[in-house]
Amino acid sequence: MSRIHEALKKAQLERGAGQGPAEPDLGAVGEPGPPPPAMIEDSALVASGGIATAAFEPLTLESIRQQCPVSDWKPDAKAVLFADPASSARPSGAEEFRTLRSRLYHLREKRPLQSVLVTSALPSEGKTFVTLNLARAIAQQPHRSVLVIDADLRIARIHEGLGASPTPGLSDYLRGEADLISILQRGPEDNFFIIPGGSSNANPSEFLGTGRLRTLLNRVTPAFDWILLDSPPCVFLSDASLIAKVCDGVLIVVQSGLTPFDTARKARREFPEEQLVGVVLNRVPAGLTYGAYYYYGSGYGYGYGRKAAEPKNGKS
Repeated sequence: MSRIHEALKKAQLERGAGQGPAEPDLGAVGEPGPPPPAMIEDSALVASGGIATAAFEPLTLESIRQQCPVSDWKPDAKAVLFADPASSARPSGAEEFRTLRSRLYHLREKRPLQSVLVTSALPSEGKTFVTLNLARAIAQQPHRSVLVIDADLRIARIHEGLGASPTPGLSDYLRGEADLISILQRGPEDNFFIIPGGSSNANPSEFLGTGRLRTLLNRVTPAFDWILLDSPPCVFLSDASLIAKVCDGVLIVVQSGLTPFDTARKARREFPEEQLVGVVLNRVPAGLTYGAYYYYGSGYGYGYGRKAAEPKNGKS
C-alpha cells in the first residue's frame, strides 16, 4: 500500500507544478503492480476492521458480470416456483408474485423505491419464500436485474432454496474478511444475483450498525433495478430495524391463521409509516374469496395463495 500512496503523492505534486499527471510506478518487471481501485478500497476496508471511512466507486451491472462467474445453482422446486428459467410452465402461486411485482412497480411511480427489506413478525412465516419468488418474478422480465441479499445473519437460508454456496457472504463482508465482488453470486439467469448470509455470526447486530451495509448498497444500487433484503423477524430482534434504515421500503410477511393480530400490528409499528410498502398474507387456505387488498398507509397488503378472505368493512 505504501508504493501506491507514494505514486499518488508524486502525481499530485507534479500536477501542482503544472507538469501534468505522471504515470504511477508499477514496480520492476516481475513485481506485482498495484491492485485495481475496487480491490484497493476493499483491502483498505478489511485492514481497518470493516469500518467504512472512504467513498467507494459504484459498480455497474456489466462490471459485475465480467467479474462474477455463473454459478451452478440447483434450485429446490418446493422453495422456488420459478425453478427452471427456461420453462414456460406456470406453477401454482406464480401469478400472485407477478401481481405483487406489478404493485411494487406502481408504488415506484409515486416514490423512490429500489431496495426493499422483506421481514416478518414471527419466524417461519415465509419471508424467505416470498423474497426468493418475488426476485425470480422480477428476473423473468426482459432487461430487469435483481439482487437478493440474505441479511438474516442468524439463520441464513436464501442459498438453500437456490442450491447455492452459503459462503463467503454478507457476514464475512461486514466483518471485513471479504470484498464485495467475492460475495456476489450470479445465477444461470443473466440478471439474477445473490449475496448469501455467509459464515455464522453470534452477534450480527453489532456488524449491521457499522455503516458498511450502507456502503455496500451505495455501490450496488446503480447496477440493479431491484435489491431485496431478507431479514430476521422484526418483533423480537433489532436486526430488521437496523437494516431498514438503509432501505427504501419494508414489506412484511404474515402467515394466515398463525400470526396474532396484535403481533402483526406490533411488527408494523417497528417501522416508520412512510417506509412500509405493504403486507403479504402468506399460506392462505384454498377455498376463500380471491382478491383481498388491504391498505397500510400507502402500501398494499397482498394475499398469497389461490384465494384470500375479503376483510370485513374494508379492514384487515
